[in-house]
Amino acid sequence: MALVELFETGFTVACGFFGHYGLIGLLLVLWLAGRLLEKLWWKPRRLERALHVQGVHGTSYRFLVGDLHLLNEKAPSTSPWPLRCHDCAPRLAPFLYNIVREHGNTSMFWFGPMPNVVINNPSVVKDILSGKHAEIVIPKFEVFGKLLGNGLSTQEGEQWVQHRKIMAPTFHLPEIKYKFSAFSSCCEDLVSRWTKCIGIDGSCELDIWPELKNLTGDVLSRVAFGSSYLEGMRVFHLQAEQAERLMSAIWITALPGFLMHQINKEIETIIRGLIGQRIQAMNEGGCTKNDLLDIMLESNLGGIKDNEKSSSRMTIEEVIHHLKFLYFAGMDPTAVLLTWTMVMLSMHPEWQERAREEVLGLFGKNKPRYEDMSQLKIVTMILREVLRLYPPTAQMKRTTIEEVELGGVRYPAGVMIDIPILLIHHDIDNWGKDVNEFRPERFANGVAEASKNPGAFLPFGAGPRICLGQNFTMLEGKMAICMILQHFQFELAPSYIHAPHYVVTLHPTHGALIKLKPI
Repeated sequence: MALVELFETGFTVACGFFGHYGLIGLLLVLWLAGRLLEKLWWKPRRLERALHVQGVHGTSYRFLVGDLHLLNEKAPSTSPWPLRCHDCAPRLAPFLYNIVREHGNTSMFWFGPMPNVVINNPSVVKDILSGKHAEIVIPKFEVFGKLLGNGLSTQEGEQWVQHRKIMAPTFHLPEIKYKFSAFSSCCEDLVSRWTKCIGIDGSCELDIWPELKNLTGDVLSRVAFGSSYLEGMRVFHLQAEQAERLMSAIWITALPGFLMHQINKEIETIIRGLIGQRIQAMNEGGCTKNDLLDIMLESNLGGIKDNEKSSSRMTIEEVIHHLKFLYFAGMDPTAVLLTWTMVMLSMHPEWQERAREEVLGLFGKNKPRYEDMSQLKIVTMILREVLRLYPPTAQMKRTTIEEVELGGVRYPAGVMIDIPILLIHHDIDNWGKDVNEFRPERFANGVAEASKNPGAFLPFGAGPRICLGQNFTMLEGKMAICMILQHFQFELAPSYIHAPHYVVTLHPTHGALIKLKPI
């Protein structure tokens, strides 16, 4: 009875509304309905037909939801893998893997009403990342940007050019050489800490995943915050928690909750405090620390004094976003690389011995020298093979804002492009029948000759927007692995469970338990 009365009341109100406003109200409702219908039905259907005609096939559009139900059904599993199993694509990206397997290297699916085209062709990917197509831009994900930071990888146009120019010197080889002693000191602290863990049986078991995150966080926070690195470490640890919560929210199709915004508030409060202290010191004539925070703030303060346009300097808000994003651009991928390298060398002890022989042959038990790092052939091959099998990032995304031709297909505006790094790295057509085997020797003659297609190796991206910190990451990785090999033999602990999963970057689900023995 209550429902009938409610309906009658609603009907009476509607009649009154249209009685007062008549045709104007009706037209407004029809206009809004038409706009929604265009956005949620007619436009997706037009885009679908335009792609189908050119041979791009995949799933069919379902009103409003697209393939969200399939994405949840095929979320990556965190169940254990067999040891020495490196067949990552069907386990870590099951939805993309199945789409490409069923519909080809250029195939499509739907994220809500937006078509996503997966391009699993390195030649076309190279064209996309070349920077010559102004019609292709980086999509904006507001939730990611607000919580994790809008860094260089999300910027476009003149702003990106100027900000990269400001930040680039920190990651150039001469500056990295200057900071090499910081790398060395942090690694010495790690080795010393691990040595103290050795028990009376001459060994110890520890989870190297948090240890290596602390190492890379220590290095990067010194580069970013100088003497304030402890506060920087707090920022990076909070960002890690933020990433875990955000990815969990995505897979259950829920919005990030109140706690995530509280974490974000704490992160920004810490960074604003550091910025305030540094600006005060700079205004009082204090000496600069030559860290990344100083470089960005000098751009801000110098630009204000010279009345430069905003794109050629960084605002305080932009400085905050760059520092937040630095966690993903610098600390986490390096920790991921080091963790999986130690896991791989534990699974493949023959390569551990070959790498140790090279390191001891070059440095003995002495501290590695910057000048000799380029001579590490075997260590470099190993790091590259780990980056191929276990890339820190599974995919990159771009979106078309105007019609553009790629690989013989004309893509209309409004299409999301998925570049599946993980699939490309595990494609038998690119790497051969041993694609899922750990074979560092494939990189013996460099990256260009490692695969059938030289564009098939994309751990740092490609083109003008290639990761600014790739040299930083590789040098830090070499230094850490060298010093670990100099001081320890290691193998998987009996309790180790092999189960990688993506939390923005590729984490070990159950940690990485390793048994260490001092040499």
